Amino acid sequence: MPGTTPFQFAQEALDTAHAEDPKHEMTEEGEQPAELLYAQRMSDWLARVAPEASEPLQLAVRAQHLRRWEVPRDDYPRDRPGYLAWRRDLGRRQAALAETIVREAGYDEAAVEHVGALIRKENLKRDADTQALEDAACLVFMAHYFSDFAREHDDDKLVRIVAKTWRKMSPRGHELASALTLPEREREIVARALSA
Repeated sequence: MPGTTPFQFAQEALDTAHAEDPKHEMTEEGEQPAELLYAQRMSDWLARVAPEASEPLQLAVRAQHLRRWEVPRDDYPRDRPGYLAWRRDLGRRQAALAETIVREAGYDEAAVEHVGALIRKENLKRDADTQALEDAACLVFMAHYFSDFAREHDDDKLVRIVAKTWRKMSPRGHELASALTLPEREREIVARALSA
C-alpha cells in the first residue's frame, strides 16, 4: 500500500485479525471485538510503561492475544498443568502468527525474531522489552479485567493471584499499578497481597 510503513502495515494486519474475535464487549464508544479492545489497551499501557518503545516491542504488545479465541481454555485439562500447557501453547502459536505478519510487513529477520521472543516472554526480568510487555499485560489486567475476575473468585485465591502478578512487574509497573483507582474490595485484596 503506497505510503504505508512496515509498522502501519503490521499493526493494521494485527488489528484486522483481532477484529474477527466473535466475542464483543460494550465500551463507552459502543460494542467492540474483545481482543481488538484488549490490543488497544495493551498499546495504551505500553505508552505509559515505556514511552520510547521500539517498533518490535509495540507490535509484540499489540499481538499478545492474537487469535486467542481459536484455542479455548476448555481444550485443556482444568488443572494447573493444563492451564500452563494452554498458556505455553498459546504463546508459541501467537508468536508464530505475529512473526508471519511482521515478516510480511517487510521487517528484517532480527526484528521478526525479537517480536516472537517477546510474545513468548523469553528472558523475563532480564530483558527490558520483555519486562515492559509483562508490565503492560499486568496493568491491563488490573485496570480493566480485575473487577470482573474478582466476582468469580474468593478473596484468598485473588490475593495469591495479585501477589504473583506483582512479582512479575518492574518498579515502573508497581508505580503505575499503585496509582490505579480500584473498587474497595479489589483495593483490600491488593493490600493483603502486598503485605503477605
